[in-house]
Amino acid sequence: MTHVLGIETSCDETAAAVVKDGREIISSVVASQAKIHERYGGVFPEIASRQHILHIIPVLEKALAQAGTELGQMDAVAVTYGPGLTGSLLVGVNVAKALALAKRLPLIGINHLEAHIYANWLQEDERIVFPLLCLIASGGHTILVLMSGHGEYQPLGQTLDDAAGEAFDKVARLLGLGYPGGPEIQLAAQDGDPSAFDLPRA
Repeated sequence: MTHVLGIETSCDETAAAVVKDGREIISSVVASQAKIHERYGGVFPEIASRQHILHIIPVLEKALAQAGTELGQMDAVAVTYGPGLTGSLLVGVNVAKALALAKRLPLIGINHLEAHIYANWLQEDERIVFPLLCLIASGGHTILVLMSGHGEYQPLGQTLDDAAGEAFDKVARLLGLGYPGGPEIQLAAQDGDPSAFDLPRA
């Protein structure tokens, strides 16, 4: 039985979780910054990194408390090393390094996009078979990946610029809607006429 403390600070949310045997989430704590970035219509990188500094220790303490455990009982510390906002990533990586060094624990660097794929294995009863097609839509990354086995990826296509989420934020700002843009546009579109525009299929 293994317990890993996971740390995530790639963008505007400070998150920590304790995961048992690579599959079972024992605790998960997230500190959101959505209200802070709302006035800008998107994430302000420098503000995001400063907020991580304020939130990271309380979030870690809460995640360990929810799991009913202590840092010394962990078998490893895992942390997102990229891609993401450089300042935000630095906060998580440096805190993870310090924790691992203090308790002599292995430190595992995690690719942010690969983590999105492997989040699918956190559902205990979920049966996932290869080959599979995976859509990643995160921050500045929208990628379609063919996965033939564990750790075996073939990118099939990706956006050249903003990911879907960022595009929604920008459109919402132009339309005078709130932030984050996705939920706001979805709410505004509920009473819309889907046949109003004859959009081509990509």
